[in-house]
Amino acid sequence: MLINEFLLLGAVLFCIGVYGVIARKNAVLVLMSIELILNSVNINLLAFDRLNGGNDGAVFALYIIAVAAAEVGVGLAMVLLIFRNRKTISLDDLSEMKG
Repeated sequence: MLINEFLLLGAVLFCIGVYGVIARKNAVLVLMSIELILNSVNINLLAFDRLNGGNDGAVFALYIIAVAAAEVGVGLAMVLLIFRNRKTISLDDLSEMKG
């Protein structure tokens, strides 16, 4: 496969993820959209790594996977705590928490 196909897949995943972060009101769906963005970055790193013939892209991709796993753990813990207190995970209702 050509590198263009991998970059196109990464760009499509990134655009879907950005749309999900901007348009969604559910906190869990926003976290899933952030995961899509991180996975698109992994695809781009591995595509450019294969083009250059090195192993640095795979190492960075592993770091991004570790950061994504930590983000999921912390994010879901926050969503569960908010759900216990507010009985909703809508992001519009969380604006009342300011001040």
